[in-house]
Amino acid sequence: MAVIHQPRVAWDAARVLVWAVTDDAVLDRLGAGLGDLLGPGYEQSLRDTRDRLRWNTDGDRLLVEAGLWRVRLEDALRTRPEAAEPIRQLTENCARLLRDRRVTG
Repeated sequence: MAVIHQPRVAWDAARVLVWAVTDDAVLDRLGAGLGDLLGPGYEQSLRDTRDRLRWNTDGDRLLVEAGLWRVRLEDALRTRPEAAEPIRQLTENCARLLRDRRVTG
């Protein structure tokens, strides 16, 4: 059985979350997945992040939002370690979708 490094899962997910604000379909998939795994508050928080980043897309704001999500997810994984692997898979799938859409779009 592989060891899952929760801080890495949180950081990778946070980076994909802020990247996903550019694609509503991927963002919806991430929101639904996080909502199922961690609760509906996470889905709403992701929509709030999207709204903030759509109005302010400077690099500093992106880094701030990614940092906030990293902490939020790392805290969640401390209390729900069983969610680490599903979040890792969700993150990988959504990152792949975003890359594919960027290449073909």
